[in-house]
Amino acid sequence: MITIDFKRIKLSQGDRILDIGCGTGRHTAAVYQHQGVMVIGVDINLHDLNEARERLLYHDKIGVNGGGSWFLAVSDITCLPFKDDFFDLVICSEVLEHIQDEEKAVQEIIRVLKHGKTLALSVPRYFSEYICWTLSDRYHNKPGDHVRIYRKQQLIRLLWKKGAVYRSSSFAHSLHSPYWWLKCMVGIERTDSFLVNCYNRFLTWDIMKKPKLTCFLDRLLNPLLGKSLVVYGKKR
Repeated sequence: MITIDFKRIKLSQGDRILDIGCGTGRHTAAVYQHQGVMVIGVDINLHDLNEARERLLYHDKIGVNGGGSWFLAVSDITCLPFKDDFFDLVICSEVLEHIQDEEKAVQEIIRVLKHGKTLALSVPRYFSEYICWTLSDRYHNKPGDHVRIYRKQQLIRLLWKKGAVYRSSSFAHSLHSPYWWLKCMVGIERTDSFLVNCYNRFLTWDIMKKPKLTCFLDRLLNPLLGKSLVVYGKKR
């Protein structure tokens, strides 16, 4: 499930890209397909990094890459092991809502980005997330789970404060919002709900097959029901 729209970002051969909180490597693998780029994925979860490694090795095996290079590393977003002004693009998707020290995290994101280059951040959208928090305390009270809900202007102000200028924004994954509302209603940890399990199978099918009809519906409903807010900016 790709949240960042790479059509909004101009990439060139030789660009260095950082995917912070890369998880199992969905964005790392997606950007690796661009011609001649070097992409580094970092995360604090070693198990997820191992899955990302297997994903990227598979891409190499079947030749689905742009001929560049990839690296993975364990790292904390509040203390990145890279020098200043090193990357041409920094991606941080669905991470900031988990971080207690959000200012330090954003400061690090901008520190390692070259001046004038792009950062792409995504967080859960306020409207969709607020419904989840209202329906289920357990949704956001588990260790390591979401610690805040972002409004768009709040995130834009935080970026400006730390040295980045807002460029544009979009919403993504409208078909996923009802799934999480339903899951919160029946119990976030329940695994025996027929409706939730059916919806999960539908979303898995949709992600794998990408039929034109559901892609159209997703784009149509994103302004209203989008699960994720995506903000694009540049380092001042």
